Amino acid sequence: MSANEDQEMELEALRSIYEGDESFRELSPVSFQYRIGENGDPKAFLIEISWTETYPQTPPIISMNAFFNNTIDVYLVHCRSSAVKQSILAKLQEAVEVNLGTAMTYTLFEYAKDSKEQLMENHHPVHSAASISNIISVETPNTAPSSKKKDKKEQLSKAQKRKLADKTDHKGELPRGWNWVDVVKLSKTGSKDDE
Repeated sequence: MSANEDQEMELEALRSIYEGDESFRELSPVSFQYRIGENGDPKAFLIEISWTETYPQTPPIISMNAFFNNTIDVYLVHCRSSAVKQSILAKLQEAVEVNLGTAMTYTLFEYAKDSKEQLMENHHPVHSAASISNIISVETPNTAPSSKKKDKKEQLSKAQKRKLADKTDHKGELPRGWNWVDVVKLSKTGSKDDE
């Protein structure tokens, strides 16, 4: 079989195997992504495999440059290296060498799923945004002035705003004498003792 026929057969197999799997994504007929781990898992990562013209006789291109994988290197900011990504790619390349000449995309995705803990053993996830900012601030000097958050005003409905506007002047203040007693009206009514 030619390389194109092998690729067509593998493409059909991948589509049937991963139909309905949210972790799998076909970017093009020769490029695929698979998320290893669940959404929200701090040790989850994304593998992208692209086939070359002569795949499977030649190795596919394996990449971990997706934006999803940026959290892997956050811990290693102070080292300026992506050791975790490099170790994952090295282990996947070993699996490629073993399977060279055969359809291996499914095999690589399953290998990564099965050995996720082993692949991510050197990754120490940062659990909060505050921790991430602390790590980054240790490495980079604080050049931007810190911005102060303003207290948000209470949101009023249209009817509430209209009612408030009817009671107050254009500045939001109550008019002068709003709580005064009408003296003339009070003098006409008199007291209860007069009757």
